[in-house]
Amino acid sequence: MVTKILWINPIGSDIFDVPIKDNLNSVKYEDTIIDVISFKKGPKHLEYQFYEALMGIEILKAVKIAEIRDYDAAIIGCFYDPFLSESREISNIVVTAPAESSVAMAISLGHKFSIIVGRKKWIPQMEENISKYGLRDRFASFRSINMGVLDFQLNREETEKRLMEAGMAAINEDGAEVLILGCTVEFGFYKKMQKKLGVPVIDATIAPLKYAEFLVNLKNMTNLSHSKIGKYEPPPEKEIKDWNLEEYFGIDWK
Repeated sequence: MVTKILWINPIGSDIFDVPIKDNLNSVKYEDTIIDVISFKKGPKHLEYQFYEALMGIEILKAVKIAEIRDYDAAIIGCFYDPFLSESREISNIVVTAPAESSVAMAISLGHKFSIIVGRKKWIPQMEENISKYGLRDRFASFRSINMGVLDFQLNREETEKRLMEAGMAAINEDGAEVLILGCTVEFGFYKKMQKKLGVPVIDATIAPLKYAEFLVNLKNMTNLSHSKIGKYEPPPEKEIKDWNLEEYFGIDWK
């Protein structure tokens, strides 16, 4: 059975669309079809909460359109997991994101995990997610390599050097048994790191893809999907229509 997955780069630039698609296609299942999109305007990264807030409606709209166009899953491609809960609330397809997917895998691969981030600025918001996901006791540390999102792929040799150093420190000083690369643009480094450091290293593009494939298969085989009571209970369709909230999306709600 063919699985259609939409990867959403939630930024106003297509600079990463092709390389991320190539990376995903190298690890996807044979019967998975992946499309990658970004937005025509907006910030070129989400390192600031203000930028993230600006992209909220675009992310939610993209997820809703993915559902209308019969995708099986949508992936919100930022390690902050922006608007993940909100997307699950308004859609009936599988929705995943990098941080939740990565930590879910990490706790099956080792006792404690560390996350290697670009800048210290990112840590408080990511730390809030660790707490939200209930994994403080399994978390070893954050390690920063002092690089921004737009820097990782510019000088890959320097990026790799800093990632290796941060990973070694997380293992030797913080007790990490698993490492997570805490940005989707840190793609392409995990293999060398695993080989040199001798621990599992989770790529933040591969994790949400594999999690999405798993959840789609689970849904197809057992009808298990996100609960629609409590946290992911959808807003009443009557309210959406009566209050003309569809105009924010520019699409007919279903």
